[in-house]
Amino acid sequence: MKNIYCSLFGHRYQVSKKVTYHVKEYKCKHCKTEMTINGDGALTPLTPKFKEINKILHRIHKKRLKKRQQLFTLDHQ
Repeated sequence: MKNIYCSLFGHRYQVSKKVTYHVKEYKCKHCKTEMTINGDGALTPLTPKFKEINKILHRIHKKRLKKRQQLFTLDHQ
């Protein structure tokens, strides 16, 4: 039944995880299909390969944000 809805009306993607400012993971509200943004900025199925890439991107993004925050606090003391 869920796949019929998506076949007729299209998927209803909602952001399920923010990896970076530009890269996000999406999940269909009805059929639970997962998608992500690829290198070209297009939606692509969230395969194990893309899950691993997003995991690494998220870790790098968090490190950079933490480093910037530390530099900002040192500059303003």
